[in-house]
Amino acid sequence: MEPLPLKDIHLPDSVAFWPLAPGWWLLAVLLPLLIFLCRYFYKRIRRQTAAKTAAKLLSAIRRESGADARQTLAALSALLRRVAISTAPRSDAASLRGEAWLSYLDQSLPDAPFSQGPGRCLADGHYRQTPPADAELEALFELCERWLKQQAKKP
Repeated sequence: MEPLPLKDIHLPDSVAFWPLAPGWWLLAVLLPLLIFLCRYFYKRIRRQTAAKTAAKLLSAIRRESGADARQTLAALSALLRRVAISTAPRSDAASLRGEAWLSYLDQSLPDAPFSQGPGRCLADGHYRQTPPADAELEALFELCERWLKQQAKKP
């Protein structure tokens, strides 16, 4: 018998790295998009939660506002600062005082009501000889509600 003319075993070529398979291209596009969307929705949910919680605290401050007007001003100022710190980078709002703080609050609203309107008493209400009137406090509460709604709407 004559030996058969067999050839040696041929292995297939190794799988090349390039060009990438379509699944890798899809992953390269979807992964950054997914990261961006997760970050966007996390910030949005955090902002809305802070605004809702602050609205509840604002109504509680309003119910207890009959006791002392100066304490009410201090509580409102602290509430606005807490919301500003939780919805914006801490370095933007935490160290602001006086006119800079009022200007920061005015950035969200078109008519500058904090530095030129009823919100002015947040900066100087603690130092007045007479406490703010009930009408001033009511206007300030409405302004704070408006500001909180604007914070919830921000992207």
